[in-house]
Amino acid sequence: MKKEDILHLEKLMNFLGLHFLKKPYWEDVSKTEWSYIVSELNDLITADYHEKGTGMKPELLGSNYLYEHLIINKLKKYRRNENAALSRPNLAKLSLMVRVLGYSSYIDFINSHTESFNFNDLRIDMNNVKQNTELLDRLVGCWYSYNRNLPESPLHTKDNRVWRSATEIYKSETTGEYLIERSGGDRHKYFGKITAYSDYVFIIMNSNTFIRQRHFISRIKDIKEKLKNPEYKLHELHFISTCISFNQEPIALFEIFRKADRKTFVSDSVSFPIDSDEIPKSIVEQLEDIESNRMDYR
Repeated sequence: MKKEDILHLEKLMNFLGLHFLKKPYWEDVSKTEWSYIVSELNDLITADYHEKGTGMKPELLGSNYLYEHLIINKLKKYRRNENAALSRPNLAKLSLMVRVLGYSSYIDFINSHTESFNFNDLRIDMNNVKQNTELLDRLVGCWYSYNRNLPESPLHTKDNRVWRSATEIYKSETTGEYLIERSGGDRHKYFGKITAYSDYVFIIMNSNTFIRQRHFISRIKDIKEKLKNPEYKLHELHFISTCISFNQEPIALFEIFRKADRKTFVSDSVSFPIDSDEIPKSIVEQLEDIESNRMDYR
């Protein structure tokens, strides 16, 4: 197997763990839980067989297929030795699994989960200013992002919905840069770079479908003093974005990041009505204050 094949298989196993157990990483799934996932998949395969009525006996997965054949003999073996000789998994079985989950084939699944982010196109460097890496390290982790586009005129506000996206900030092992990825609707992803100078946080972000960059800026007052306290934790960040729409009208995008619990972190984008009980009152008040959120581009 090539490294690309391993990465594809890893995406599938992460997807299965998230889909059935809300666990986004295959490493967090136990042997017993993999057997449970196999059982769930076999139930779906059997139901699909009865629905189609092909007259052929369904080919079910062995109870330890995922754990022994794919986790132990493929992913873990590769983790121990990247040069290990690994045989390719049975493509028919991989396709069988993803078909009952709504994909036409394993190739369709891979194509639907491929993210081609070109971080090199994003420039966020500022000359002669020292990065606040201590602050950036506090930002690393999983967040929920609540955001709302504001129209050119406050009188034209029509949509009382806010959008919650899953967001992750992490430090690149190769470049040392701080990167950010965020989910969107319809399998669309945002990606960007994040940096901090003094008490300001800057994000430059693009997406895998739009050729349009968004620039975010936030300020955390007295952050230098706060960081002196080793117990200090940052749970919320407020951003104002400068963004130009497709019709070249300026848009103020007010956005709030709130820290997410890794155990319950959901990677899918969810849209809530602004009066949803799941949105904290403080966030609703911020989003509704259109005048305070608006930026003067002129």
